[in-house]
Amino acid sequence: MSEQNGDTGEDGTGALLRRRHVSRGRQLVRIVFYMLLVMAGGLLASFLYFADQVASLTPPADPKADAIVVLTGGFQRIDQAVDLLKDGAGARLLISGVHPTTTGSQIRRNTQSSAALFRCCVDIGYDAIDTVGNANETAAWIRAHRYRSVLVVTNNYHMPRSILELQRANPGIALTPYPVVNSDLKTSNWMTNPMVVKTILSEYGKYTVARLRDLMGAAAGSGLRTDPRNAGIDR
Repeated sequence: MSEQNGDTGEDGTGALLRRRHVSRGRQLVRIVFYMLLVMAGGLLASFLYFADQVASLTPPADPKADAIVVLTGGFQRIDQAVDLLKDGAGARLLISGVHPTTTGSQIRRNTQSSAALFRCCVDIGYDAIDTVGNANETAAWIRAHRYRSVLVVTNNYHMPRSILELQRANPGIALTPYPVVNSDLKTSNWMTNPMVVKTILSEYGKYTVARLRDLMGAAAGSGLRTDPRNAGIDR
């Protein structure tokens, strides 16, 4: 009889331990779930804030700087930068990140500009392959000309990351954003447009990675075609 009671007691203790183990496992699952929920909520809020900031960007009323740099990604950006040069917003223009197969003559014709303007005041940068490369290519150009202030022309969704990279590569230089405004963000419900959402989400992800990289002090690479590490890259 005592042996039976002993077995029963051992079984009861084992069952109690198993129930406690299951209970702790469930608690851990709940904690992880709530943590993930909070993180997801934080990321969503951060993304919406980023999108709102991008949509709110507007060009300065009377832009003035020593020079102008435009980061390639469409002729709309280049058209705007050339117009700024013609209006005297800066003394010289760098078109950064031009594909090696694109000539200055092609850009001049597409922007309906004079050959004299391009000869005197436009530099074509072929070395940058990404936004980090744009920043490093621009930094070399700024040093060569000893500029102290630069007007930065790119799309509004691309502006936060562009300014971040340019500030890192050009400490002490005054950078004035001149966003090429995307009307889809400003005048319509862009969240119903999958292509616009994809573009903003992609840019938000790249911007977040760039911020984290700088916070951790990680190297960004050069982003330049002339860097041997980038041999074979053709973008």
